Amino acid sequence: MTDARMKIPITKPLFGDEERANIQQPLESGWVVQGPFVKQFEDRFATFVGAPDAVATSSCTTALHVALVALGVKPGDEVIVPAFTWISTANVVEYLGARPVFCDVDLETFNIDVGCIESLVTPQTVGIIPVHLFGLPADMAAIVALADQCGLWVVEDAACAFGARYRDRHVGLLGDVGCFSFHPRKSITTGEGGMITTLRSELAELSRSLRDHGATRSDLVRHENPESFLLAEYPQLGFNYRMTDIQAAVGCAQMDRAPDILACRAQVASRYNEALGELSWLRRPSTPTGYVHGNQAYVCLFAPDEPTPSNVEILSRARSDLMRSLEQAGIATRQGTHAPVLADYYAQKYSIRPEKYPKETASIHRRPLRKIQFQSRPESCLCRRSKLHRPMGLIRPNFGSV
Repeated sequence: MTDARMKIPITKPLFGDEERANIQQPLESGWVVQGPFVKQFEDRFATFVGAPDAVATSSCTTALHVALVALGVKPGDEVIVPAFTWISTANVVEYLGARPVFCDVDLETFNIDVGCIESLVTPQTVGIIPVHLFGLPADMAAIVALADQCGLWVVEDAACAFGARYRDRHVGLLGDVGCFSFHPRKSITTGEGGMITTLRSELAELSRSLRDHGATRSDLVRHENPESFLLAEYPQLGFNYRMTDIQAAVGCAQMDRAPDILACRAQVASRYNEALGELSWLRRPSTPTGYVHGNQAYVCLFAPDEPTPSNVEILSRARSDLMRSLEQAGIATRQGTHAPVLADYYAQKYSIRPEKYPKETASIHRRPLRKIQFQSRPESCLCRRSKLHRPMGLIRPNFGSV
């Protein structure tokens, strides 16, 4: 995930002796597919977030896909999703022949604008997928209340939100299902991987089957019980969305580091807040009272002027100049994320007009967002303050008067 040109990369996962030792175990035992390490990782993750159960998958995208299948999404259904999110949030709805209905976002949080959701509900609407973008929880109390009122399910896209809490509860347990990611840019990683959490035991059981071709029992359960020679039954259509034991071995070691990694990220975010505080044209991320930010990414809105459709191109060029200067100095930054409503596939298929989503048009069309994603190394907390001087030294003389 690191770029050889970058002295300060977007992210660099922390791997050490613990991960190497864990990986060696499935290699030596020969059990490299979904097995005992996956079960251990699921149990440890469930304990950490406070869930009664967790189901590991091959990615957060496959976790979301399984969740929607388990909830019975079918062709012709409509599912409300944010207009600003990683494109897989919308893609999983498309996979099932349903239609993603895009909702504008709140620029203060980058999360779905709760005040816009109700107007999008139709007789075809079956659910809402709020995204806890960059690690900040969405306003789940309002979303769940509206969903209950309208008879809708809620699936939390918590890809970015490991460690995030809303009113003292870990995200992923506030709706019907939560889905997490273990991509290398996340707080903990298994290379690729995902996890499903739910308080509904029937959804956990069904998800466990769906991720394993629709089997009635896993290979591990079969081998741990008498008559292991008997194959599982397959009463339903499923998928091969299993995590391997090699990945889960890494995940178990990462869970040991999780408290330190999250504490480090919070500390680095605080330092960025302090260092960037005098720059009025760079809006820092905010965390409302009662929320705990997971700090998967530190995303600012580049706004020397209030973003509007008429000035977005000018802002875009200025933002790119800033990011280009940082890149030339070996400091990696990225645009915030995607706006699926502006992706060719969705814009063309649904004849989406940019002005329908003013916040995306004004501030996301060319994405005048600056994203700094922290390294996942606890020891980086020791040196981050000195590293901060380098980007600040570039930003102030070149852009301080924008």
